[in-house]
Amino acid sequence: MTDRIKRGRNTSTADQRTSPPDQDRARSAVAGRALRPRDWSPVRAVTRRLSPDGTRTVTAPAESPRSAVVDCAVYVDGRRQPGEWNFAEALAAARREESGFVWLGLHEPELAEMTEIAESYGLHELAVEDAVKAQQRPKLERFGEVSFLVLRTARYCEHTELTENSEVVETGQVMLFIGPHFLISVRHGDASRLAPVREELEGRQDLLLHGPWAVAYAITDRVVDLYLEVADQLEDDMDVLEIEVFDRQATGRIQRIYQLKRELVEFKRAVMPLQRPLLALTTQMNREVPKEVRRYFRDVQDHLSRTVEQVNSYDDLLNSILQARLAQVTVDQNNDMRKIAAWAAIAAVWTAIAGIYGMNFEFMPELKVAYGYPVVLALMLTISLALYRWFRRNDWL
Repeated sequence: MTDRIKRGRNTSTADQRTSPPDQDRARSAVAGRALRPRDWSPVRAVTRRLSPDGTRTVTAPAESPRSAVVDCAVYVDGRRQPGEWNFAEALAAARREESGFVWLGLHEPELAEMTEIAESYGLHELAVEDAVKAQQRPKLERFGEVSFLVLRTARYCEHTELTENSEVVETGQVMLFIGPHFLISVRHGDASRLAPVREELEGRQDLLLHGPWAVAYAITDRVVDLYLEVADQLEDDMDVLEIEVFDRQATGRIQRIYQLKRELVEFKRAVMPLQRPLLALTTQMNREVPKEVRRYFRDVQDHLSRTVEQVNSYDDLLNSILQARLAQVTVDQNNDMRKIAAWAAIAAVWTAIAGIYGMNFEFMPELKVAYGYPVVLALMLTISLALYRWFRRNDWL
């Protein structure tokens, strides 16, 4: 009985030492319910766990993975249908309409999300792997009913002055999965954003009536138009380099020319390989592309051909500028060597005469003449002036 009273007193004393928040939690536990703090909210909630030593550890909740879906829309009869769509629901809705299709826009998707989309849309695993890695050259492949088109995008980087480390051309990639009722665009990098293409295309119902291949044309046309802009702005940089190299006071460094050539090679890798895929899209043997859309692709091919010609001419011109600058460096070195040789010849006169009269011989001419020393100095000075005048007349000095 006494022990029970003592234990009861000890328990009451411990309860008095417990802080009010702990009492609230204890009472709530007895009542069989959990009380939440006043400032509790689902966003700020964290998971509290007990470590092996009995102390509380606070663990932040895991962040939800970033979604690569930029926009997902269903188009029927050339018009965008209202509402927000899940990619699987959008495909089901598009298949219910004869003229319906889905345009799913993705930006740098992860493999897990891309695999989930591939299962819904029936994409080939090899094409999915290429779309995630984004290290492909422009090409057109066929996987069953799905065409896989790879484009390399390019954008001109503004700069106040071309240096040895200037980034002139920024490149990226756009992959297109084109199926009977869908088009999936996968964009890597920011060289060519597709939001303006979607906005402009949604205002052209007559073009959207041709289905997913009309979207493929619009994206390809946007990419090639950016090629033309980059080519025109590269021409301005080459004009500046050309002026600096062929200026009378040439100061253009070879490193700057080489840097621009490297950037041109990067741009060339985006432009040149696209010729074959566009040729395949414009041929009459390609039955997947509607006849009307093939005409639009031929216009894109003409623009690409113009860009290819510009790139080839720029490459030849840069080679000529580089060779000219190397020739100038060689000429400058030869001029410096001639100047050094001219001054060495003038100094040799003084060295030769002074060396002769510096010999320890007793019998030498003019040693006993009173004015021999100034006569010799005058002779050396006269010969030096004559040599200097002769070198100047022959542009050696």
